Formats: sequence, structure tokens, C-alpha cells
Amino acid sequence: MAAKVDHLFRTVRPAKGEYSYEHVATAIREAGGPTISAAYLWMLRNGKRDNPTMRHLEALASFFGVPPGYFFDDALAARVDDQLALLATLRDVDVRRVALRASGLSSESLSTIAEMIERVRELEGLPERATEEHQD
Repeated sequence: MAAKVDHLFRTVRPAKGEYSYEHVATAIREAGGPTISAAYLWMLRNGKRDNPTMRHLEALASFFGVPPGYFFDDALAARVDDQLALLATLRDVDVRRVALRASGLSSESLSTIAEMIERVRELEGLPERATEEHQD
């Protein structure tokens, strides 16, 4: 449980830094969710508490934009984590700029660009990235 809560805090965040525990607790309360404290969120994230109520999990899932099953279903969590990784990548201004400029290009042109990117990643010694077609 702690690893999943920690991953959400590290991955689903504003442009600069992470959400504070107080921000998450306040947002959950303001959205009509259950009462939850910043200290309790810290304990969940750090493994000091590991048996939250279903209402707390639903509220956390809603805040972070993931399905409640994220906390129970490892296959679902893996798929969601892949999507979160993509969103985290798109926070990078330069990556987003390239993606936006590629919008509207033909599939042949996109394929050529993808091949060029893989070649440059190879030249820079970066790991090969899985594509969507390989994830299914």
C-alpha cells in the first residue's frame, strides 16, 4: 500500500514539486470526501498505517485520478503506472513541444520520427522505450 501511495505522490503532481499532505487532505474534504488528516496521509505513504478504509482509498484514488482498484489489482496498477509515466514525461516542456509539433503528421512521418528518436536514444546511451504496441 505504501509503495502505491508514494508512487502517486511522486508521479501525479503539480509542475513544481509534490502535493503537500495538507493540500491533499484539504482537497479531499472540500470534494465531500471523508475526513483525513495530513498526518494520516504521511503514515499511509510511509507504511506506518496500511489498512485504510474503502472511503479513504476511494478519496485518494479520486484525488490522484486513478481507479480505486489501483490499490488492489496489480495488473490494473501496472497499466495505470504506464499511463502515469507518460503523463510525467509530457510534463517535460521539450518533450511536450516535440509531441505537439508532431500532431497532424501522417502515420508514415510519425513512424520515421519515432525511428529517428530511437536512434538518437541509442547514440546517447539511453534505454529503449517500450511503445504502446509492445505494451498490449
